[in-house]
Amino acid sequence: MESELVELFEAAKKAADAAATLTESGAEEGRCLDALEQLKIFPVTYQLLVSTQVGKRLRPLTKHPRKKIQTLATGLIEIWKDIVIKETSKDIQNGKLENKPSFKLESPKAESPRPSKFQKTSSGKMEKGFKAEPVKVEKVERNVVERKVQIEKKSSVENVKIEKINRDVKKPAAVGASSTPKLTSMVKSHDVSRDRVRDMLHEALSKVSGEADEDMVDDVNACDPIRVAVTVESVLFENWGGATGAQKVKYRSLMFNLKDPKNPDFRRKVLLGQIKAERLVDMSTAEMASDERQQQNKKLEEKALFDCERGLQREATTDQFKCGRCGKRKTTYYQMQTRSADEPMTTYVTCVNCNNRWKFC
Repeated sequence: MESELVELFEAAKKAADAAATLTESGAEEGRCLDALEQLKIFPVTYQLLVSTQVGKRLRPLTKHPRKKIQTLATGLIEIWKDIVIKETSKDIQNGKLENKPSFKLESPKAESPRPSKFQKTSSGKMEKGFKAEPVKVEKVERNVVERKVQIEKKSSVENVKIEKINRDVKKPAAVGASSTPKLTSMVKSHDVSRDRVRDMLHEALSKVSGEADEDMVDDVNACDPIRVAVTVESVLFENWGGATGAQKVKYRSLMFNLKDPKNPDFRRKVLLGQIKAERLVDMSTAEMASDERQQQNKKLEEKALFDCERGLQREATTDQFKCGRCGKRKTTYYQMQTRSADEPMTTYVTCVNCNNRWKFC
Protein backbone atom coordinates (compact mmCIF):
# COMPACT_ATOMS: atom_id res chain seq x y z
CA MET A 1 0.00 0.00 0.00
CA GLU A 2 2.77 2.46 0.90
CA SER A 3 4.71 1.87 -2.32
CA GLU A 4 1.57 2.26 -4.47
CA LEU A 5 0.65 5.51 -2.71
CA VAL A 6 4.17 6.90 -3.08
CA GLU A 7 4.30 5.93 -6.79
CA LEU A 8 0.99 7.70 -7.47
CA PHE A 9 2.18 10.82 -5.63
CA GLU A 10 5.56 10.85 -7.42
CA ALA A 11 3.80 10.59 -10.79
CA ALA A 12 1.54 13.55 -9.88
CA LYS A 13 4.50 15.58 -8.54
CA LYS A 14 6.63 14.95 -11.62
CA ALA A 15 3.82 15.92 -13.99
CA ALA A 16 3.05 19.04 -11.92
CA ASP A 17 6.69 20.17 -12.06
CA ALA A 18 6.75 19.64 -15.81
CA ALA A 19 3.49 21.57 -16.23
CA ALA A 20 4.91 24.48 -14.20
CA THR A 21 8.16 24.76 -16.20
CA LEU A 22 6.94 24.11 -19.76
CA THR A 23 4.83 26.63 -21.70
CA GLU A 24 2.91 24.04 -23.71
CA SER A 25 2.17 21.43 -21.07
CA GLY A 26 -1.43 20.35 -21.59
CA ALA A 27 -0.48 16.67 -21.62
CA GLU A 28 1.56 16.97 -18.40
CA GLU A 29 -1.28 18.84 -16.69
CA GLY A 30 -3.69 16.07 -17.72
CA ARG A 31 -1.36 13.41 -16.29
CA CYS A 32 -1.11 15.31 -13.02
CA LEU A 33 -4.90 15.65 -12.76
CA ASP A 34 -5.40 11.95 -13.50
CA ALA A 35 -2.90 10.99 -10.79
CA LEU A 36 -4.59 13.30 -8.26
CA GLU A 37 -7.98 11.78 -9.09
CA GLN A 38 -6.55 8.32 -8.43
CA LEU A 39 -5.17 9.57 -5.09
CA LYS A 40 -8.71 10.68 -4.18
CA ILE A 41 -10.01 7.12 -4.69
CA PHE A 42 -7.00 5.48 -3.00
CA PRO A 43 -7.88 3.93 0.43
CA VAL A 44 -5.81 6.12 2.76
CA THR A 45 -5.42 5.67 6.52
CA TYR A 46 -3.89 7.82 9.23
CA GLN A 47 -0.94 5.44 9.72
CA LEU A 48 -0.31 5.36 5.96
CA LEU A 49 -0.18 9.16 5.76
CA VAL A 50 2.21 9.35 8.72
CA SER A 51 4.58 6.69 7.36
CA THR A 52 4.76 8.11 3.81
CA GLN A 53 4.56 11.86 4.65
CA VAL A 54 2.59 12.31 1.42
CA GLY A 55 0.27 14.92 2.93
CA LYS A 56 3.18 17.21 3.83
CA ARG A 57 4.75 16.81 0.39
CA LEU A 58 1.42 17.49 -1.36
CA ARG A 59 1.03 20.92 0.23
CA PRO A 60 3.27 22.81 -2.34
CA LEU A 61 0.84 21.78 -5.10
CA THR A 62 -1.84 24.00 -3.50
CA LYS A 63 0.24 26.98 -4.73
CA HIS A 64 0.77 25.59 -8.24
CA PRO A 65 0.48 28.12 -11.11
CA ARG A 66 -2.11 25.89 -12.84
CA LYS A 67 -5.52 26.55 -11.24
CA LYS A 68 -6.90 23.07 -11.93
CA ILE A 69 -3.97 21.38 -10.20
CA GLN A 70 -4.18 23.89 -7.35
CA THR A 71 -7.90 23.31 -6.68
CA LEU A 72 -7.68 19.54 -6.99
CA ALA A 73 -4.68 19.37 -4.61
CA THR A 74 -6.50 21.59 -2.08
CA GLY A 75 -9.57 19.35 -2.19
CA LEU A 76 -7.43 16.23 -1.75
CA ILE A 77 -5.76 17.68 1.36
CA GLU A 78 -9.18 18.48 2.85
CA ILE A 79 -10.31 14.88 2.26
CA TRP A 80 -7.20 13.52 4.00
CA LYS A 81 -7.68 15.94 6.88
CA ASP A 82 -11.19 14.58 7.45
CA ILE A 83 -9.83 11.01 7.46
CA VAL A 84 -7.18 11.92 10.07
CA ILE A 85 -9.73 13.72 12.30
CA LYS A 86 -12.19 10.80 12.17
CA GLU A 87 -9.56 8.17 13.01
CA THR A 88 -8.05 10.20 15.87
CA SER A 89 -11.50 10.85 17.35
CA LYS A 90 -12.27 7.11 17.18
CA ASP A 91 -9.01 6.34 18.99
CA ILE A 92 -9.87 8.81 21.76
CA GLN A 93 -13.37 7.30 22.18
CA ASN A 94 -11.94 3.80 22.30
CA GLY A 95 -9.50 4.91 24.96
CA LYS A 96 -12.37 6.23 27.12
CA LEU A 97 -14.35 3.01 26.73
CA GLU A 98 -11.36 0.97 27.86
CA ASN A 99 -11.17 2.95 31.10
CA LYS A 100 -14.75 2.03 32.13
CA PRO A 101 -14.21 -1.68 32.87
CA SER A 102 -11.18 -0.86 35.03
CA PHE A 103 -13.23 0.31 38.03
CA LYS A 104 -15.78 -2.48 37.60
CA LEU A 105 -13.04 -5.02 38.11
CA GLU A 106 -11.81 -3.28 41.26
CA SER A 107 -15.19 -3.41 43.04
CA PRO A 108 -14.95 -7.09 44.10
CA LYS A 109 -11.62 -6.36 45.82
CA ALA A 110 -13.37 -4.08 48.27
CA GLU A 111 -15.84 -6.79 49.26
CA SER A 112 -13.24 -9.54 49.69
CA PRO A 113 -12.02 -8.60 53.21
CA ARG A 114 -15.56 -8.61 54.69
CA PRO A 115 -15.65 -12.31 55.76
CA SER A 116 -12.42 -11.96 57.81
CA LYS A 117 -13.96 -9.10 59.86
CA PHE A 118 -17.07 -11.21 60.31
CA GLN A 119 -15.35 -14.03 62.12
CA LYS A 120 -13.34 -11.89 64.52
CA THR A 121 -16.34 -10.13 66.06
CA SER A 122 -19.00 -11.65 68.27
CA SER A 123 -22.41 -12.63 66.97
CA GLY A 124 -24.13 -9.56 68.45
CA LYS A 125 -21.68 -7.03 67.13
CA MET A 126 -21.13 -8.86 63.91
CA GLU A 127 -24.34 -7.66 62.30
CA LYS A 128 -23.71 -4.01 63.23
CA GLY A 129 -20.18 -4.10 61.94
CA PHE A 130 -21.35 -5.85 58.82
CA LYS A 131 -23.95 -3.15 58.15
CA ALA A 132 -21.82 -0.09 58.95
CA GLU A 133 -18.36 -0.93 57.53
CA PRO A 134 -19.20 -1.89 53.89
CA VAL A 135 -20.88 1.48 53.30
CA LYS A 136 -17.71 3.35 54.28
CA VAL A 137 -15.52 1.07 52.22
CA GLU A 138 -17.76 1.39 49.16
CA LYS A 139 -17.84 5.19 49.47
CA VAL A 140 -14.05 5.40 49.80
CA GLU A 141 -13.49 3.01 46.93
CA ARG A 142 -15.96 4.84 44.70
CA ASN A 143 -14.21 8.13 45.40
CA VAL A 144 -10.83 6.57 44.63
CA VAL A 145 -12.15 5.01 41.42
CA GLU A 146 -13.75 8.29 40.31
CA ARG A 147 -10.49 10.13 40.98
CA LYS A 148 -8.57 7.52 38.99
CA VAL A 149 -10.98 7.86 36.07
CA GLN A 150 -10.69 11.66 36.17
CA ILE A 151 -6.88 11.46 36.29
CA GLU A 152 -6.85 8.98 33.39
CA LYS A 153 -9.16 11.24 31.35
CA LYS A 154 -6.99 14.28 32.06
CA SER A 155 -3.80 12.39 31.16
CA SER A 156 -5.35 11.11 27.91
CA VAL A 157 -6.47 14.63 26.95
CA GLU A 158 -3.03 16.04 27.79
CA ASN A 159 -1.34 13.34 25.73
CA VAL A 160 -3.56 14.16 22.75
CA LYS A 161 -2.74 17.87 23.13
CA ILE A 162 1.00 17.14 23.36
CA GLU A 163 0.85 14.98 20.24
CA LYS A 164 -0.97 17.73 18.32
CA ILE A 165 1.57 20.34 19.48
CA ASN A 166 4.47 18.09 18.45
CA ARG A 167 2.92 17.55 15.02
CA ASP A 168 2.41 21.29 14.56
CA VAL A 169 6.01 21.97 15.59
CA LYS A 170 7.30 19.45 13.09
CA LYS A 171 5.27 20.87 10.19
CA PRO A 172 7.53 23.85 9.21
CA ALA A 173 10.34 22.29 7.18
CA ALA A 174 12.58 23.24 4.32
CA VAL A 175 11.44 22.76 0.78
CA GLY A 176 14.27 20.34 0.03
CA ALA A 177 14.12 18.55 3.38
CA SER A 178 13.41 14.83 3.38
CA SER A 179 11.71 12.76 6.07
CA THR A 180 13.85 9.73 5.17
CA PRO A 181 17.20 9.25 6.93
CA LYS A 182 20.31 10.73 5.34
CA LEU A 183 22.52 8.55 3.17
CA THR A 184 25.96 7.81 4.57
CA SER A 185 27.66 6.83 1.30
CA MET A 186 27.28 7.72 -2.35
CA VAL A 187 24.90 5.61 -4.45
CA LYS A 188 26.89 4.11 -7.32
CA SER A 189 25.55 3.85 -10.87
CA HIS A 190 28.18 1.37 -12.17
CA ASP A 191 29.34 4.05 -14.63
CA VAL A 192 32.65 5.78 -13.93
CA SER A 193 31.74 9.10 -15.60
CA ARG A 194 28.34 9.30 -13.89
CA ASP A 195 29.85 8.46 -10.49
CA ARG A 196 32.42 11.23 -11.01
CA VAL A 197 29.63 13.74 -11.70
CA ARG A 198 27.78 12.63 -8.56
CA ASP A 199 30.90 13.03 -6.44
CA MET A 200 31.50 16.55 -7.80
CA LEU A 201 27.87 17.53 -7.13
CA HIS A 202 28.09 16.14 -3.60
CA GLU A 203 31.33 18.05 -2.99
CA ALA A 204 29.74 21.32 -4.12
CA LEU A 205 26.49 20.87 -2.16
CA SER A 206 28.36 19.88 1.01
CA LYS A 207 29.79 23.42 1.20
CA VAL A 208 26.36 24.91 1.89
CA SER A 209 26.27 23.87 5.56
CA GLY A 210 29.38 25.95 6.28
CA GLU A 211 28.11 28.97 4.31
CA ALA A 212 24.50 29.15 5.57
CA ASP A 213 23.26 31.96 7.79
CA GLU A 214 21.99 31.32 11.30
CA ASP A 215 18.34 31.53 10.27
CA MET A 216 18.84 28.89 7.55
CA VAL A 217 21.10 26.40 9.35
CA ASP A 218 18.22 24.13 10.40
CA ASP A 219 16.78 23.97 6.87
CA VAL A 220 20.20 23.22 5.36
CA ASN A 221 21.01 20.52 7.93
CA ALA A 222 17.66 18.85 7.26
CA CYS A 223 18.61 18.29 3.61
CA ASP A 224 20.64 15.35 2.33
CA PRO A 225 23.39 16.48 -0.12
CA ILE A 226 24.03 12.90 -1.30
CA ARG A 227 20.38 12.30 -2.16
CA VAL A 228 20.11 15.68 -3.94
CA ALA A 229 23.32 15.00 -5.90
CA VAL A 230 22.00 11.62 -7.08
CA THR A 231 18.66 13.14 -8.10
CA VAL A 232 20.25 16.01 -10.03
CA GLU A 233 22.69 13.71 -11.83
CA SER A 234 19.91 11.30 -12.80
CA VAL A 235 17.82 14.12 -14.32
CA LEU A 236 20.84 15.55 -16.16
CA PHE A 237 21.73 12.13 -17.55
CA GLU A 238 18.16 11.59 -18.78
CA ASN A 239 18.15 14.92 -20.65
CA TRP A 240 21.82 15.47 -21.62
CA GLY A 241 23.20 11.97 -21.71
CA GLY A 242 26.75 11.20 -20.57
CA ALA A 243 29.36 13.84 -19.73
CA THR A 244 31.24 13.24 -22.99
CA GLY A 245 31.37 14.86 -26.38
CA ALA A 246 29.31 17.98 -26.97
CA GLN A 247 27.49 17.64 -23.62
CA LYS A 248 30.73 17.89 -21.68
CA VAL A 249 30.64 21.70 -21.95
CA LYS A 250 27.22 21.84 -20.26
CA TYR A 251 28.40 19.69 -17.35
CA ARG A 252 31.53 21.85 -16.95
CA SER A 253 29.50 25.06 -16.93
CA LEU A 254 27.13 23.70 -14.27
CA MET A 255 29.96 22.41 -12.07
CA PHE A 256 31.83 25.71 -12.36
CA ASN A 257 28.82 27.72 -11.14
CA LEU A 258 28.06 25.24 -8.33
CA LYS A 259 31.66 25.29 -7.06
CA ASP A 260 32.17 29.04 -7.56
CA PRO A 261 33.08 30.50 -4.11
CA LYS A 262 31.43 33.79 -5.14
CA ASN A 263 28.12 32.07 -5.93
CA PRO A 264 26.87 30.44 -2.66
CA ASP A 265 23.24 31.36 -3.35
CA PHE A 266 23.03 29.10 -6.40
CA ARG A 267 24.17 25.90 -4.68
CA ARG A 268 22.05 26.68 -1.61
CA LYS A 269 18.92 27.00 -3.77
CA VAL A 270 19.73 23.68 -5.48
CA LEU A 271 20.20 21.89 -2.13
CA LEU A 272 17.00 23.29 -0.60
CA GLY A 273 15.00 22.41 -3.71
CA GLN A 274 14.19 26.02 -4.61
CA ILE A 275 15.78 25.29 -8.02
CA LYS A 276 14.53 21.92 -9.27
CA ALA A 277 16.76 19.47 -11.09
CA GLU A 278 14.53 19.77 -14.18
CA ARG A 279 15.11 23.55 -14.18
CA LEU A 280 18.90 23.09 -14.28
CA VAL A 281 18.61 21.37 -17.66
CA ASP A 282 17.47 24.56 -19.43
CA MET A 283 19.25 27.21 -17.32
CA SER A 284 21.79 29.41 -19.08
CA THR A 285 25.11 30.48 -17.57
CA ALA A 286 23.72 33.98 -17.02
CA GLU A 287 20.82 32.57 -14.97
CA MET A 288 23.21 30.44 -12.89
CA ALA A 289 25.37 33.45 -12.02
CA SER A 290 25.17 35.09 -8.60
CA ASP A 291 22.96 38.10 -7.96
CA GLU A 292 26.00 40.39 -7.93
CA ARG A 293 27.21 39.03 -11.25
CA GLN A 294 23.76 39.39 -12.82
CA GLN A 295 23.67 43.06 -11.83
CA GLN A 296 27.10 43.61 -13.39
CA ASN A 297 25.96 41.92 -16.61
CA LYS A 298 22.89 44.14 -16.70
CA LYS A 299 25.02 47.28 -16.38
CA LEU A 300 27.33 46.06 -19.14
CA GLU A 301 24.36 45.47 -21.43
CA GLU A 302 23.02 48.96 -20.78
CA LYS A 303 26.44 50.46 -21.43
CA ALA A 304 26.80 48.49 -24.65
CA LEU A 305 23.39 49.70 -25.77
CA PHE A 306 24.45 53.30 -25.17
CA ASP A 307 27.80 52.84 -26.95
CA CYS A 308 26.35 51.01 -29.95
CA GLU A 309 25.22 53.35 -32.70
CA ARG A 310 24.52 50.62 -35.29
CA GLY A 311 25.74 52.69 -38.29
CA LEU A 312 23.72 55.82 -37.51
CA GLN A 313 25.00 59.39 -37.82
CA ARG A 314 27.57 60.74 -35.41
CA GLU A 315 26.48 62.14 -32.09
CA ALA A 316 25.34 65.74 -32.24
CA THR A 317 26.27 68.36 -29.65
CA THR A 318 23.46 70.47 -28.18
CA ASP A 319 22.51 72.55 -25.15
CA GLN A 320 18.84 71.57 -25.19
CA PHE A 321 19.29 68.92 -22.49
CA LYS A 322 20.32 69.62 -18.90
CA CYS A 323 22.34 67.01 -17.01
CA GLY A 324 20.64 65.88 -13.82
CA ARG A 325 23.97 65.12 -12.12
CA CYS A 326 26.14 68.19 -12.71
CA GLY A 327 23.53 70.64 -14.05
CA LYS A 328 25.52 71.49 -17.22
CA ARG A 329 23.92 71.76 -20.65
CA LYS A 330 26.91 70.57 -22.70
CA THR A 331 25.65 67.24 -24.04
CA THR A 332 25.76 64.96 -27.05
CA TYR A 333 22.90 62.82 -28.26
CA TYR A 334 21.77 60.36 -30.92
CA GLN A 335 18.48 58.70 -31.77
CA MET A 336 17.59 55.07 -32.45
CA GLN A 337 14.38 53.33 -33.47
CA THR A 338 14.08 50.75 -30.68
CA ARG A 339 10.30 50.20 -30.89
CA SER A 340 7.80 49.77 -33.70
CA ALA A 341 7.80 52.13 -36.71
CA ASP A 342 4.75 54.11 -35.56
CA GLU A 343 6.38 54.88 -32.18
CA PRO A 344 8.77 57.82 -31.65
CA MET A 345 12.52 57.24 -31.67
CA THR A 346 14.51 56.77 -28.47
CA THR A 347 16.99 59.56 -27.73
CA TYR A 348 20.26 58.67 -25.95
CA VAL A 349 21.97 61.64 -24.24
CA THR A 350 25.50 61.81 -22.80
CA CYS A 351 26.85 64.65 -20.66
CA VAL A 352 30.25 65.81 -21.92
CA ASN A 353 31.21 67.20 -18.50
CA CYS A 354 30.51 64.25 -16.14
CA ASN A 355 29.81 61.43 -18.66
CA ASN A 356 26.31 60.89 -17.23
CA ARG A 357 24.04 58.93 -19.58
CA TRP A 358 20.23 58.83 -19.86
CA LYS A 359 17.57 58.17 -22.43
CA PHE A 360 14.00 59.17 -23.19
CA CYS A 361 11.32 58.57 -25.83
